[in-house]
Amino acid sequence: MVKLSPEPVALIKKRRNEALSKLIESIPYISFLGVGFDRRGDEITAILPFNENLIGNPSLPALHGGSIAAFLEISAIIELSWMQIWRQIEDPDPSTGSPKDLGDISLPKTIDFSVDYLRSGLPRDAYARATVNRAGRRYSSVHVEAWQDNRNKLFAQGTGHFLMPVKN
Repeated sequence: MVKLSPEPVALIKKRRNEALSKLIESIPYISFLGVGFDRRGDEITAILPFNENLIGNPSLPALHGGSIAAFLEISAIIELSWMQIWRQIEDPDPSTGSPKDLGDISLPKTIDFSVDYLRSGLPRDAYARATVNRAGRRYSSVHVEAWQDNRNKLFAQGTGHFLMPVKN
C-alpha cells in the first residue's frame, strides 16, 4: 500500500472551485438569472442578486413567482449534483492517488417540484440552501429554503423529486 502525502490546501480549494464552476456552466439558465454560489467546504449557498427584471408585481414591488421557483429548483439541482461530484473529486483513484476526472456532468432530471410562497420576495438579494433528504441510485428528494435578510424568515421553500442520471 502506497502512503500518500497530504495535498496542499490551495490545490484542494482549486480543484473544488473548478468542479463547482464546471457544474454551474452546465446549466445555462443559471447565468441568465445571474445566480451565484458561495461554497464553504461541502456546503453551498445559492445567491440571486436583485435585478429589476425579476420584479413580477411593480406595485408592491415583489419578485416574480417564476423567478423564485427557478431559483429554488436550480439550488436543488446544484446541491444534488454537488453531492455526487463531491464524492468523485474527494476520493482519489487508488492506482494513481490523484482525484478522478469529472468528465461530462450528467444532471438529475426533475420529476416534480412544488413551491410554497410564504411571503413576498422583496426587491433585494435572495439566498437559498438545499438539503438532500434522500439520495438513491435512481431517485432523490431535496428540500430548499430561501430567505433574504434574515435566515429565520423564509420567503419561499420548495421540495423536489429527481430522477438520477445513470452511471456508466
